[in-house]
Amino acid sequence: MKSKKLANKKIKTSSQEHLDIAEIKEDVVVLKDGTLRAVLLVSSINFSLKSEEEQNAIIAAYISFLNFLEFPLQIIIQSRQLDIDGYLERLKKIEKEQTNELLRMQTAEYRQYVSELVEIGDIMTKRFYIVIPYDPLSDKQKSWVKRFLGLFTAAKEVKISQEVFAKRRHALFQRVEHIVTGLASMSVKAVVLDTQSLIELYYNTYNPDVYNQEKLVEINKLRVEE
Repeated sequence: MKSKKLANKKIKTSSQEHLDIAEIKEDVVVLKDGTLRAVLLVSSINFSLKSEEEQNAIIAAYISFLNFLEFPLQIIIQSRQLDIDGYLERLKKIEKEQTNELLRMQTAEYRQYVSELVEIGDIMTKRFYIVIPYDPLSDKQKSWVKRFLGLFTAAKEVKISQEVFAKRRHALFQRVEHIVTGLASMSVKAVVLDTQSLIELYYNTYNPDVYNQEKLVEINKLRVEE
């Protein structure tokens, strides 16, 4: 009986309690310790196809970019199997609407070919992200005691006022602008993920098997009960 109660208790425990994220709002991830995070989706460049002069310029720009950094960054490469379900559905619709029998057969064969190609080839897509943090009290300013106690208080949610959040968000996005400018010097484009994109990113990261079957509702259509 006791084991059943424990099992039921474990099931009722939300996985959200084990995450460091307190909330996501205004294009910012707020962690439970009160620090903020912004996430950039970054493009890639084919370095090997560049000329030697272009490669040297990119390397020089990258060195300059690193030297002028005054805060840590997290670079994430996320690999996922290529999802072409939407594309295959569009092909299926075109196939049904095709009046020419020959074109209908060719569309069906092409749809089957693409489906088998992705399945057999196990084609992966890669996305590149940069996570930019903002901590109002950097590790240099924190005493050893505060850093040690932080190990035990990190899981507790720290609530901050909207005024404090606005100031911290402004400081965070000053860093974001600095990073975007530095990346542009290397011909790398970057966009800031908005609130909806951040929610989908973390949902996809922690639920990769469920994400393709259960799409998230847009945040402006969500109804939250208080």
